[in-house]
Amino acid sequence: MCVIRKWLFSFVLIGITILVNAQDSDSLKLKEAIIKSTVIDTIIPPPESAVTFSVNPDKTISLKDHLEASRYDSLWMRELYNTAQLSGQMYEVVGSMGELLSDTLEQELPELSTELLKERLKALDEKTPFNIAYNPSLESVIKSFLIRKKDLMERMLTASQFYFPLFEQELDNHNIPLEIKYLAIVESALNPRAKSRVGATGLWQFMYSTGKMYDLEVSSYVDERSDPIKSTRAACQYLSKLYDIFGDWDLALAAYNSGPGNVNKAIRRSGGYTNYWNIRNNLPRETAGYLPAFLATMYLFEYAEEHGLKPVEAARPYFETDTVHVKRLITFDQISRMVDVSKEELTVLNPSYKLNIIPYIAKKEYTLRLPKKEIGKFVTNEDSIYAFVEQELKSKESVLPQFVKADSRIRYRVKSGDYLGKIAERYGVGVSQIKNWNGLRSNTLRIGQRLTIYPRKPYIASTSSSNSNKSLNNSELKFHTVREGDSLWTISQKYPGISIENLREWNGISGNKLLPGTKLKLCACSS
Repeated sequence: MCVIRKWLFSFVLIGITILVNAQDSDSLKLKEAIIKSTVIDTIIPPPESAVTFSVNPDKTISLKDHLEASRYDSLWMRELYNTAQLSGQMYEVVGSMGELLSDTLEQELPELSTELLKERLKALDEKTPFNIAYNPSLESVIKSFLIRKKDLMERMLTASQFYFPLFEQELDNHNIPLEIKYLAIVESALNPRAKSRVGATGLWQFMYSTGKMYDLEVSSYVDERSDPIKSTRAACQYLSKLYDIFGDWDLALAAYNSGPGNVNKAIRRSGGYTNYWNIRNNLPRETAGYLPAFLATMYLFEYAEEHGLKPVEAARPYFETDTVHVKRLITFDQISRMVDVSKEELTVLNPSYKLNIIPYIAKKEYTLRLPKKEIGKFVTNEDSIYAFVEQELKSKESVLPQFVKADSRIRYRVKSGDYLGKIAERYGVGVSQIKNWNGLRSNTLRIGQRLTIYPRKPYIASTSSSNSNKSLNNSELKFHTVREGDSLWTISQKYPGISIENLREWNGISGNKLLPGTKLKLCACSS
């Protein structure tokens, strides 16, 4: 084999020598072809780390690095990306838990007798710092999850493989029980971009003011309440402080949900009891179901195999990713085309960037998180990537939003055709937030009225009549026709700025049942 390689190499050198002496252009072209195809491809195979960078005619980018780098499993990525649909289900579960606690579940589970549940709860109590004791209300919650929300729990088991290693590391760093990791399921269904009806955001559902206490930045581009590492660290600090106050993890969790003040009020109203189950009836409705939902989730995760709960196997956990500091503004779309990582995957790995744009601000450090095997591709080609981004952004006519701090207050003057949902969507806030900021008791607005707003996203005024304004005034968008499978939650998600409470108020709905074919008003307008 070595003899053959030497002979081939000698042959190539002879060919090159002859071609060097050739003067005509055809010979030169032939020389280049032989050198490229024979010397490079045949004798010296390219290393796996060989890099190419070129812009194709269709404006896609050819950028290669380690050939063994692979994408996430598509099914696994879909599970992570679709957790956005599950946070609404969890909000509904916790919100209705208070009613469930007062009832007994009629349907029995053959595989889970009351005696068996008592044994398992006792075993959990012995190995955790929580007060886990059997009571009929907790049994109802656990059985309700198994009967009505089994699919939700299986999907949580899947997503947890991605986030739990990160949670456990931070919890251990702060000397907090590792079981607290289940709290993020109750809070957000492991959706880092989850947003509650009152504006709480992220895996750990921080309100803006609480997030600010723990240095979580919120601007027009960035919401660090959605950053898995930073928000988890902040949650650990907040939970540690609550435990220092109450000296009991059950009460600390109740205070995390409704605030220390409400827990203290419940203790006083109960006559001085400090056990969660003794003060539960004096807590806010949602908090009354909060700890039972947490304990039920803990039980189902600890005994998932016994109940036949089967997650999708994780391709890799959160820690099998790495970060690189960005050196100029760059979009997810550009990154996706250059490093061959889908925009959905970039959203999962970088959920704190609200507009799918990573900004560049002097004296600030913003990072891009990628699978570890893809980081080399970005770093190796960094100069070329930024050169391409610079060229592409210059060629675009669209105006990028200004970097605006979320605590920049504005005064908005109500115009003809305005309604709270429309204004809320424009500035990325909730209707209830606008009402709270301005002391509004109803959704009625008057022309010329001044509203105080703390925008969560940039708003760029149009110099001409925009299509979006036209569509908002279109009568077709004032109503939604209920389809099979619709719920108040799914409908509210289709129309940004409209909450479940809005739909109930505007349509006189008291419960959750919707009949297919019903037309729901999408504004506080007259029909």
